[in-house]
Amino acid sequence: MSLCLTRKSGKIFSEQSQFKEFFKGKRFNLKTRRVLREEIIAMLREADYAALRALAAEEPRLGELLLQFLYDPGDLLHWRALEALGQVAQAQPGQVEKLINRLLWLLNEDSGSFGWGAAAALGEIGRNQISLVSEIIPRFCGFLENEFSRGSMLWGLGRLAEVAPDRLREVLPMIVPFLTSAPPEERGLAAWALGKAGYGEAAGELQALRSDDRPVAIYDRGELRQTTVAELAREALAALKGRSGQAN
Repeated sequence: MSLCLTRKSGKIFSEQSQFKEFFKGKRFNLKTRRVLREEIIAMLREADYAALRALAAEEPRLGELLLQFLYDPGDLLHWRALEALGQVAQAQPGQVEKLINRLLWLLNEDSGSFGWGAAAALGEIGRNQISLVSEIIPRFCGFLENEFSRGSMLWGLGRLAEVAPDRLREVLPMIVPFLTSAPPEERGLAAWALGKAGYGEAAGELQALRSDDRPVAIYDRGELRQTTVAELAREALAALKGRSGQAN
């Protein structure tokens, strides 16, 4: 099971309550908001990101509404909402720019939040609109150091590293120690992220994980899938080999 999926239900409900409390004072028309939510859920279930981008052009609250899906990482809609947030960042960067400080606040322990999904959201936003996170990338190191945000940050870094590994030169070395972490989900996510980044310096540590059959769940290629640390390590090594071949 992944770090996300093994989270205690009590903490999930606590996170849900915090999102509800945050939106409590918003001046949304309840009927309109309900209709919007139903439309968004339908689009997320179908992974219809083109429709979500079109909706973002008409509905300036879309980015804000997507945050409400980030409290339950065991739900496929959580991950689809993360991808949708990245798509909104690409199509309507101004709409997401104003959410960056809110996501950072959720990652602050003083907020009383576990920051669930916030670190992943920053990585996904950066994947689609790097200018929105370029100045805060050094802070990603701190999010890796904190256990409560580590799994989410590893996933977000993998997403960002797949398209902009050069932007993460200072962060990628900090992922390597998690290849020997006690929790298998951290080992798996670290292997996955380093493979996405093409970080060849970790090849030796990745080789050592090829027989680690501990189960891990990860959202990748549009689906939540069950796999193992070993399989993620093998995929990462194959990615490194492919990049090496391209370089030659």
